Amino acid sequence: MPVRLRPADPDDVAEALERLAAGAEERADLRLLVKHFLAVLDQRAPGASVEVRVPPYAAVQVIPGVRHTRGTPPAVVETDGATWIALATGALTWAEAEDAGRVSASGQRADLGPHLPLT
Repeated sequence: MPVRLRPADPDDVAEALERLAAGAEERADLRLLVKHFLAVLDQRAPGASVEVRVPPYAAVQVIPGVRHTRGTPPAVVETDGATWIALATGALTWAEAEDAGRVSASGQRADLGPHLPLT
């Protein structure tokens, strides 16, 4: 069974967000923030009907509905780390990200707009 994502220490998150805002982020900051915000989404919208992928960092299954266990899930959201962090913090809305082609979302329940931002 895969290890569940866990929210990061609030101080570590705040420091990573400060470096990101200053344009001085490191790859470790992006990894920490992506995994943290995926874990927060998992806590707020538990389920397994939508797979949210943020390569190369992590993926999580969320949103109540039909549980998915093998192959490609019926609903998939995929984006890059910077976009996921912007969505999670409210710096970017779901509609803006979709309009700009910064997220790929397919299937029922793949609209994460009602669950964002996470901060």
